[in-house]
Amino acid sequence: MRRHFGFLLLLILPFQAYSQDLSADELFAKARTTAFEEKDYSKSIEIAKQALQKAPDYTDISVFLGRLYTWNKDTAAARAVFQKLSDKNVQDEDYFIAYASLEYWNDDNMKAVEIIDKGLTYHPQSEALWLLKAKAYYAGKEYTEAEKAVKNLLAINPKNTEANNLAVKISDFISKNAINITYNYSHFDKQFTDDWHIVGVGYKRVTPIGSFIVRANYANKFAENGTQIELEAYPRLSKIFYLYVGGAYSNNVGIFPNYRTGVSLNANLPHSFEAEIGYRQLYFSNNIWMYTASVGKYYKNFWFNIRTYLTPDNKNISHSYTGTVRYYTKSAQDYFAFQIGTGISPEESRNNLLENETFKLKTFKIGGEYNFSIKRNLFSVGTMYYNQEYRPNEKGNQFDITLGYTRKF
Repeated sequence: MRRHFGFLLLLILPFQAYSQDLSADELFAKARTTAFEEKDYSKSIEIAKQALQKAPDYTDISVFLGRLYTWNKDTAAARAVFQKLSDKNVQDEDYFIAYASLEYWNDDNMKAVEIIDKGLTYHPQSEALWLLKAKAYYAGKEYTEAEKAVKNLLAINPKNTEANNLAVKISDFISKNAINITYNYSHFDKQFTDDWHIVGVGYKRVTPIGSFIVRANYANKFAENGTQIELEAYPRLSKIFYLYVGGAYSNNVGIFPNYRTGVSLNANLPHSFEAEIGYRQLYFSNNIWMYTASVGKYYKNFWFNIRTYLTPDNKNISHSYTGTVRYYTKSAQDYFAFQIGTGISPEESRNNLLENETFKLKTFKIGGEYNFSIKRNLFSVGTMYYNQEYRPNEKGNQFDITLGYTRKF
């Protein structure tokens, strides 16, 4: 036993002697390296404590120690560190961020806001504090307050990526109700003699479990009329995941599919990424199954997205790809959009063309959209150009114009 004890002393004493020779700054640097590169929070905590023995009033080290306890899930120890700093009336921005983050990550959103508000009295231009305040209110389902916080942040820096990302999510919850009307006009130079007209009227309701939408569509295609009823839901599963569930029915087959269904799993990922994977099914006289996946990314004022639809049959798999870029201006409802792609999407008004398997022929599309808001009134105008191979080696052009109006209340 004595031999083992002596062996441990031989290991520990040189380290202690070495640590005693290091300055507080050097120990601080070592603690950070141990935490970030080695991911050994327990060891980093011990090094940070040694640094504080050399410099008890070194605020940055104390804040870092509080963060280490937070990451190590020792919330009691983390709170003790931050409370000591509070008793000293520390006013460092990083202290308020670290302390509020602890409470936010532990679901005490109102405590987090209380800490943030105190920090903002000293640092009113802090983007990190305003963002954390918006996140805390959003997590606590205080969407009006979350919107105020994110607007303050975007007034400081309109290109803040996370703020723009969060603003889009918050906008869906600000008003519990919305009605909208859309009109789509399509002109063909060769494929069809008659122009198409589609009018849709919808109602959206935001609930604690997610959003629900009911929509009625009227279309005049091929000089014939048809109607369709749609239902969509976006139930939330967690802070990260939510579903899209949709269905539609029409007894005017050819104008619309007889019925369609769709389900997707959506994820809000770190670093302002988002992703979706799911299926869409259309039934005319036969079923058409499509599988979809998309990846999106917010960057400053921009949102980038690429989506694919894959439609398998007995011989091959048909592909559709669409790339979208949005540039947000003053809010989540105000943006310019550009779109380019190939193939036909089941989300488009042209989806009745899928019945004759023209989706297996070549299609190119390019278009733009402008959305703007006036208080609770949202307006949109868009245009799209298609070059469609509607029969093998025969192409025609299509020009679309879409107008939309939404009233939130």
